[in-house]
Order: sequence, then structure tokens, then C-alpha cells
Amino acid sequence: MILGGTRDSRLLVYITALIALVLSLLPVPQLLSILWPNLLVLVVLYWSTMAPLAGGMLLGFLAGLTLDVLGGGQLGQHAFALSLLTYLALKLHLLTRSKPLFEQSMFVFIALLLYEATLWAIDGFGGHGTGNWMRWLHVPVDALLWPVVVGVLGRLHSPR
Repeated sequence: MILGGTRDSRLLVYITALIALVLSLLPVPQLLSILWPNLLVLVVLYWSTMAPLAGGMLLGFLAGLTLDVLGGGQLGQHAFALSLLTYLALKLHLLTRSKPLFEQSMFVFIALLLYEATLWAIDGFGGHGTGNWMRWLHVPVDALLWPVVVGVLGRLHSPR
């Protein structure tokens, strides 16, 4: 199903990002929240890698800013980290999307580690608690979920 008539519809990108935002902000039990994937970050990473002209840096910044406003953290924390992640994905999109899913998952794992390390550093420098080791558990979960994200979002558009 191709939405919007163009190959990489911006409407499709922003609708999937909005759905991922809603799913990311769902209230879940404490035990499940540790392993709950950050779907918005995965969707931004997907569109930045597979359709860089449709999403772009604006998608990463707006998604991060929305997480900041709705999540109640430091304003600009997620916006900066997600913009950094988007920049990395845009710069390496030609190398990444031609690889098999396992290698893409490894790239996603490293990118999510960088994203979480950026958030951790901002929390530390800002005087907020940096949390414990469980803050890092969603990184491998998100990397393992990458093939599912590629499968679902790949059916919505025609990749190049």
C-alpha cells in the first residue's frame, strides 16, 4: 500500500511517526516499561535510513522535541539526541540500507547506544539522576525489534 501517490510520501512518514509516538507514550506496567521499545526512535531511524528525503533532520528534531514536551524531561534533551541519531542515519543511509537485516540491526544497536549515551550524559551534566543499568535494557530490545519495524514499514512504501 503506497500512501499519497509519491514514492516517499511525507504524509506517510509523519503519520507513522505519530502512531509510534502514541505507542511510545502508552502507560505500561513498571516491569514492562523497562523493556518497552522506543518505537518513535526506531521509526525515525527507519525513515532516515530508508527514505532520507522524506523524513530528514526535521523529523528527528520534531520527534525529539515532542518527546521532551510530552515526556517531561529537560527541554531539548531528546531533540538533541534524536537529531544526532538522525544525522548519523542520514550520513550512513547508503551503506546501511544495502546490508542484510542482521548487519542493519547491529548498526541500529550502535546508534541506539549512542542515543542512550547522549541522554545519559545530558542527565548527568544537568544534575539529574542518571539511573541504573536497567536504563540500557531497551537498547538490545529495540535492536532485536528492528527487523519487525523494517517488515511493517517496508510494506507501506516502495524502497529504492
